[in-house]
Amino acid sequence: MPNSQRPVYIYRPMTSADVASAHALSVQLKWPHRLEDWAMLQRIAQGFVVEDAGRLIGTAFTCPQGDYATIGLVIVSDEYQGQGIGRKLMEQALEACGSHTAMLNATLAGAPLYASQGFVDFGHIQQHQGNAMPPLPKVLPAGERCRSLTKADRSNQIELANDGSGLNRNAVLNDLFDVVEHSVGIERNGQLRAFAMLRPFGRGRCIGPVIAENPEQAKHLVAVLLAQVPNAFVRMDIPSDSGLGPWLEEVGLKQVDTVAQMVRGTPPQAIGGVHQFALVTQAIG
Repeated sequence: MPNSQRPVYIYRPMTSADVASAHALSVQLKWPHRLEDWAMLQRIAQGFVVEDAGRLIGTAFTCPQGDYATIGLVIVSDEYQGQGIGRKLMEQALEACGSHTAMLNATLAGAPLYASQGFVDFGHIQQHQGNAMPPLPKVLPAGERCRSLTKADRSNQIELANDGSGLNRNAVLNDLFDVVEHSVGIERNGQLRAFAMLRPFGRGRCIGPVIAENPEQAKHLVAVLLAQVPNAFVRMDIPSDSGLGPWLEEVGLKQVDTVAQMVRGTPPQAIGGVHQFALVTQAIG
């Protein structure tokens, strides 16, 4: 096709006015995100869209989180695949990372594009979901207790989330706090050492982030939260090496997908003796 006849696509920053169209695009692709999930990411991240004659046909986000920036929701409408649109959206998202180290969770289809742009694998994320059968939480070791968390605990939650993920979670968690239905934590000697949050997301609810010192703490917190929403559809995205996978299968949260964790540089490292056992979302990390 001569250059004069090639379609002219418009690439520009996303605004709140684009959220409904972006959500409609993800619905067409059978992605589970609600309108509210898109709105949340539009508030905390820098989004990009591409239009064809006023029709939104692609999206991407960059979410700065300290030394890192996560890239997510890179979508191109099916009928526009194979035209380099996804690559150009990724170039804009990468430019928005600036000096931050870029990282993302890649589907099988998207991984080759990201590898060609310098990303390398450093782990895998398992998507678990289903109508869980809440297990009885196991007894915690002496000196530990589980309790509901309040506004007074938020600064400690952010500190733990930062340590467990290696990212700066201030903006992300401060946005999530207002929509969380239940938040529980484990404290030892009066200090919060683990926590988990349950909130509406996608087809039902999501548990994440989950930050804990060990898998047993994480399982206890998840069991407590599942008991709050019996028979509800729940999703969790967990690192494949978290130790939670077989247990989640037993309680009814089946593994339905696996994506690759990819980074352009050194992956983030957990500190302070805590680790991230479940993500906020795949788009945010």
